[in-house]
Amino acid sequence: MSASESFRRETSERGTWDDVRDLPPSAKLVAKVLEYNDTMTQQQIADETLLPSRTVRYALNRLDEENVIDSRFSFSDARKRLYSLEIES
Repeated sequence: MSASESFRRETSERGTWDDVRDLPPSAKLVAKVLEYNDTMTQQQIADETLLPSRTVRYALNRLDEENVIDSRFSFSDARKRLYSLEIES
């Protein structure tokens, strides 16, 4: 992690669309899908984007590294996580 990344993470809890710009296309697609849908599970994202589950998992990990998504456990099924987009306007 570079000094500029460390400084950015300390000054801002949430990421921005600029953070998403340099990510792979799959991560950009997942971010856009989450922008239009409030919260989704990994399987719902895979169904919506037509991406394999492994690619969705990779995209979610990359988005999480940039602090642009929020994940939490599902109350209806604790084995699943719900993802939502958390980008500063």
